[in-house]
Amino acid sequence: MNFRILAKFLGALLLLVSIAMAACGVFAQFDVADGSGSAASSLFLSAVIVAAFGAVLMLCCIGKIERVPRREGIVVVGLGWLLCGTVGSLPYLLGEPKLDLADAFFESVSGFTTTGSTVMGSDAAAGGDIESWPRGILMWRAVTQWLGGMGILVLFVALLSYLGLGSKSLFCNESSFQTGESSTARIRDTAMLLWKIYVCITVVCFAGLKALGLTTYNAIAHTFTVVSTAGFSPHNDSIGHYMDWGNGWLIELWLGLFMILCSINFVLWAVILRKRWKRLRDEEEGKLFVMICILAVVTLTIGLSGSHYDGFWTSLRHCFFTLASLGSTTGYATVDYTKWPVFAVMLIAVMMCVGGCSGSTAGGMKVSRLIVFLKTARLEIVKAFRPNQVFRMHVNGNATGDSERAQAVGFVALYAFIIIISCFIVALFESVNGIGFETVFGCVLATFTNTGPGFGEVGPTGNYSHLLPVTKVFLSLLMILGRLELYAVLVLFMPSLWRRY
Repeated sequence: MNFRILAKFLGALLLLVSIAMAACGVFAQFDVADGSGSAASSLFLSAVIVAAFGAVLMLCCIGKIERVPRREGIVVVGLGWLLCGTVGSLPYLLGEPKLDLADAFFESVSGFTTTGSTVMGSDAAAGGDIESWPRGILMWRAVTQWLGGMGILVLFVALLSYLGLGSKSLFCNESSFQTGESSTARIRDTAMLLWKIYVCITVVCFAGLKALGLTTYNAIAHTFTVVSTAGFSPHNDSIGHYMDWGNGWLIELWLGLFMILCSINFVLWAVILRKRWKRLRDEEEGKLFVMICILAVVTLTIGLSGSHYDGFWTSLRHCFFTLASLGSTTGYATVDYTKWPVFAVMLIAVMMCVGGCSGSTAGGMKVSRLIVFLKTARLEIVKAFRPNQVFRMHVNGNATGDSERAQAVGFVALYAFIIIISCFIVALFESVNGIGFETVFGCVLATFTNTGPGFGEVGPTGNYSHLLPVTKVFLSLLMILGRLELYAVLVLFMPSLWRRY
């Protein structure tokens, strides 16, 4: 293992995080809201500590790095997310009201992984309700999600020109870009183009929210967390805060459209800009994702009309926003969906597992793997009756071989296995608190799929503050595991691979 490479890249990553902290400190310094002075101090102090740590790592490895081997690239990606979550907890530890160590780590990791699970709420141990926190800290909370949405390590690739050939190892192991498009273009140019698209979508979303009447602060905070499909809101009742506004339905519609937009592969938007229409026609994943959302909304709207909501349009409003939010793994809430019928809750759980498209800011298993899994299942059924026939399978216009099919099926199986084992571990940790299965399953599913709110006591009206510290740390690791889509993290615990390769 080349520790010089690790130190240099992780040090540069810390410097980027410190710049974001300092920017939030500047906002807090000039914010007129109460508590801004304390927030500014904690953010500036955190930025100095992180920058100093990053500078030390950088200075230990002076010189240009022309290439990063795949092994070191995987380690940088895995440790990079863990390191960002760790140093990102400093403002929560140093500012008032303070979080304890486990809570601060949980909140920071939840931000960078765009999960949206929170320990901030009505529990006094969690620092009081969300709106009691200084706006500077809440802005940092939103910024962590915006950075994590496109993938802070991809920003790292895009901005640092000295990466050279080494950028490919980082780019291809960052879960936001596990797509065939990344191997057909210059990695750094592609990363920069996708970040430009991300910034443009952010600007358009912000302009729309401002036009709908949100303050600049609220428009920025919600824009950062909607385009990253993350879900942190500076309000205790999330987007439900705007339900009684005259144009509240327009705000929900605007946010819902951007949640769906950002759950589609960002490479597809680059394809459109480059006018590669054949690739657009062959797109299966994005079309299936939109179709799933439409069918789910229609089904629930009809099912809840009359029984839970008076009128078709009220039912449509709540079903559209809730399914757009949870299907994209954003996690905003306007209603308590846990009070819906069992079939509706089960549908929501399935959509949380599937998530958005590969190459998007959404979490979950990804629609592309669902496509490969279903096509593989159909193929095996047909082969059972026609063993001598030669079959070919295509996804998004590209031929899919045996290795890709095996990897997709293995991923789905491993995904389910981790959920089951994690439920057992959380239940074991929380046995002294006596929490029910619904809450245990909700904790695991919401954090592993990077959705945020779950079911039971961690549903849209609850939070994670009542859980034990060891449970919060374990769930934080699940967030990172889900964000990096398993392999880039699990491979770190297989030393035999490091010795062999």
